[in-house]
Amino acid sequence: MENSRAQQSFFRDIKSRELNGFRVRKRPFVADDLPRSTQIGAVSVDHDGDTSPPMAISFCKTQKNGHILAVTDEAGYISLYNTRLNFKSSSTYEQNTEKSRILEWVAHDNAIFDICWIKIKLWDAQAKRCVAALTGHTGSVKAICSHPTNQDVLVSGSRDGSFALWDLKCSNDGRQLTCISPYASVQDAHKYCGRRIRRGKAASKSITSVLYLRDEVTIATAGAVDSVLKFWDVRNLKKSVMQASPSVDASSEKEKRLHGISSLSQDMNGIFISASCMDSRIYLYNILQLENGPVKTFSGCRISSFFVKSAISPDAAHMLSGSSDGNAYIWQVNKPQADPVILKSHDGEVTAVDWCPSEMGKVATSSDDFTVRFWNVEGSCYSNSRSPSSIRRRVMALPTMERRKLFAENAADLTSSANENKNLETTSSSEVHSPKSKIVCEISTTPDSQRTRCLSYNNGDKVNMEMTPESAIRSPSSVLNPPSSLKRKTIKDYFLAA
Repeated sequence: MENSRAQQSFFRDIKSRELNGFRVRKRPFVADDLPRSTQIGAVSVDHDGDTSPPMAISFCKTQKNGHILAVTDEAGYISLYNTRLNFKSSSTYEQNTEKSRILEWVAHDNAIFDICWIKIKLWDAQAKRCVAALTGHTGSVKAICSHPTNQDVLVSGSRDGSFALWDLKCSNDGRQLTCISPYASVQDAHKYCGRRIRRGKAASKSITSVLYLRDEVTIATAGAVDSVLKFWDVRNLKKSVMQASPSVDASSEKEKRLHGISSLSQDMNGIFISASCMDSRIYLYNILQLENGPVKTFSGCRISSFFVKSAISPDAAHMLSGSSDGNAYIWQVNKPQADPVILKSHDGEVTAVDWCPSEMGKVATSSDDFTVRFWNVEGSCYSNSRSPSSIRRRVMALPTMERRKLFAENAADLTSSANENKNLETTSSSEVHSPKSKIVCEISTTPDSQRTRCLSYNNGDKVNMEMTPESAIRSPSSVLNPPSSLKRKTIKDYFLAA
């Protein structure tokens, strides 16, 4: 009886210590867990009174200028807007445009389908001068993406069915327009090989989206022909090393149709890839589990054209998508079945969308109503909360039984050593020195081997506390941060190792 009371008192003390031992700032209680959105401004995409539908939008990727939004339109203009201004509710869209537009210039004589930020000299943008032209595609360029760390390297996808790699360092001194050719390209990357093609109609092979993944050696591509994602190793572009596609139920196999993909996006850590499919669904893939198909599916929006795109938030906590019904939708990644937040204000099809990387909760949406609108999504924070895409390593301590067994096996050696040398030297809890032997407990942090291995060696041997190649290969982080000591031939080895 006394023992039970003592145990209750002991656990009560631990519980009290866990609840009251640390003071943390409390969060306000929110009745509904869904984020709320408010429109903070809108601008009109027009040039000297002539309106033009926006085609692509992108926030600047630097912390200092993350509030600057680049907008491309059907007339071939590139416009830069300052989204930090205080947009008055009484102001018109044209007044907001004149107030917030920083620069604009004609970049092409036709529509610009995609845009990405790279490091450029400031005077080049102020002079509105073209630095270089990337030539080589025979069709319209539908998508472009820069290398995650080396912004001189770009990848582009075209309507001609090819994607190409470019190196901007191949330009000259900049005194005249430089034409740069791709240093590598893949033709017919997503060509349809099926039999059922309408008579007189050519098979679609357009590349609709490209991504340069965070591992710096993999490119993801998607096309208009089907919902298959292909992954390519830039060191060996002969064929794709991995493919991923949505799973189809056996009951609906007869009704299966080929749906293309309008856009791809990835989170800040590069763990997740989202794909907007023409079946009005957004599929979320885990890089480490591509063979299992999508891990999340979001529905509710209407994707009726390849101009409707989506974007995952930098922390992979929310999904933002345009829609052909004139609204934009925001889902919680952890609750894909919950009702999404609907951004209602546009009068036309909502096409390109983007998240601001430097200001939490700020998003931008563009529409065929010739406007770009800015929103503040409350409850969306990607620095103060734990990200679903974050990878945390846990170092497991030795269980009690394993510790007892470990020291019991070496009790005889330690006893004999103590008799020979009473001044036994102990350096740390994980190392025991003796004149004859030394025992080191090496803790492995891999999921497959959360246990302790004891290594016995002579005093003259060196201690190697690094992870073994076997444990490093099995580590989930080896895909995104491969050890330099491990040399693999293709990127397929990275995926297989995970």
